[in-house]
Order: sequence, then C-alpha cells, then structure tokens
Amino acid sequence: MNTIDKNKLSYYLSAWDLSNPKFLTQTMTSRIYTVTYGTGIAILKLLSPSETDEQRGAVALRHFDGHGAVRLLRYDESAHLLEYAAGAELVTLVERGEDENATRIIAQVIEQLHSVPQNIPHAGLVLLEHWFGGLFNKAAADRQAGIESIYVRSASLAERLLAAQRDVRVLHGDIHHRNIRQSSRGWLTFDPKGLVGERTYDCANTLCNPVMPELVHNETRLLTNAAILADTLALNLSRLLAFTYAYACLNASWWSLRSGTQGAEDIVQWHLKVALIIEPHVKLL
Repeated sequence: MNTIDKNKLSYYLSAWDLSNPKFLTQTMTSRIYTVTYGTGIAILKLLSPSETDEQRGAVALRHFDGHGAVRLLRYDESAHLLEYAAGAELVTLVERGEDENATRIIAQVIEQLHSVPQNIPHAGLVLLEHWFGGLFNKAAADRQAGIESIYVRSASLAERLLAAQRDVRVLHGDIHHRNIRQSSRGWLTFDPKGLVGERTYDCANTLCNPVMPELVHNETRLLTNAAILADTLALNLSRLLAFTYAYACLNASWWSLRSGTQGAEDIVQWHLKVALIIEPHVKLL
C-alpha cells in the first residue's frame, strides 16, 4: 500500500469511528476492506479518484434502502461504508446443481429492489437511452461501413424497446450470480450501476451469467430461466428476451472497443454467442 492509500485509510478509520481493517481486494474502482463498525463488521470501499460508477451505485443503494440490496451506511465522494453480506455468493448454488433455484432467488431479489416507491429524483443516475450509447455508436459505424451486422439489428430493436418503455424504475443494472450474497437478512445484491429504465432490463445480465458455457450457451437452459424470471416477476417474456439480446450486443460492443485488452475478444464472442442463441426467439415488437 502506498502512502496516499495509507493516509486515506487512516482518515476514514478515524472520521467514521472504524477499527480492525482487513484488506479484501483491489478492483478497478476501489480498495476494499472489512472493518469493525459499532458492534459488527462492515465493508469499507476506498474509491479511485474521479470514480463515477461507484457514485451512481451509491445513489441507487440509497434508493433501495436495504430492500434486496446491502445498506449504504456512510458515504462521501471518496469512500463508501456498506453492510457486509458475509455469506456465500449465489453462484455456489449453480455450482452444486441448483441453477433454477438460483434464478428464482434472483427474481426475488429483483422484486424487492423494484418494490421501493419511485418517489425520488433520478439525479445522479443514468437513463437506459444513454446507457445503450455504445451499441448505437457501434451500429452506426457498421452502417457507415456498409456492414449489416448483429450490432445493427440489435440496435434497431433496442431503439424500439427504449422508445416504449414500461414500468420505469431505478435499476440495479448489473444483476448476476457473483453480485448477490447470503446475509443475516437473506440474499442481498451489491455493486449496482445506478440506471433508470424499464424494469425488464434488470433480468438481462442474469441470463448471460454465470460464466459457465455449458449453462449460458445452452438454449434450453436460457429459455427455461427466462421463463422463470418472466413468470415470477410478471414480465412479458418476449420483451425479456429482447432486452437480453440487446444487452448481450451492448456488452459485446463495449468490449469490442478494448481490442488490445487481454481477453476482450473472448468476452465479445461470449456475449455474441448468447445473442445469436436468443435472436431466433426475438419477436418483432
């Protein structure tokens, strides 16, 4: 740890009356510790300079207020103190053969997130129309080059979906099996992206995860889990598949811009394979 990080940690230990810091991990956005807070354990995230994703996440967590998500205990522009979900990741259920049960738990978590009254301003959050900008830009470039690609097809569908959104909510934006953990209050999610849009979108990333090709690239499994999510959450299955198709292409478009990054092309192909599996099932909307 460098001197700046040491000073930052010392500052928050004192300012927020924390003790016993234990380093957990370093991510692209933060250094993460467990700390003693009052009589319990909490998570302290020391944010990287100019970090925006985490700031939007804090807005979303304040909105969710513990409903299906960890509680945000304290925060400022440089650090977040969070409820600690100390149990196993939801992916452990999938690993022991309980994939459909895990999907039902995800649906229950999403239901809790979306049950919060939508009575706060959406300042600090990102509209889905803007979130899909990467896909729209990739599609525009392909059209300019005369390429009728899957990006062009999915962008056209995304435009129609976003022009007629239903049941707009504050969204987590990154629901997957490693972003949900067991806690004393049940299964809770964390690390939201902080979006606003049709609640159907919060199911999309789930169907592209976990990173096990024998599951995610299995058409029967994908359609079965999509039906579980749609039935449990009273969503239109066709729209759920359409949003998942559009999301998979959006994610591929993001990673296609990182062609020099190790593993980027594998991630692009992973998501495009999901999209190609879904595409025959996407009905015109």
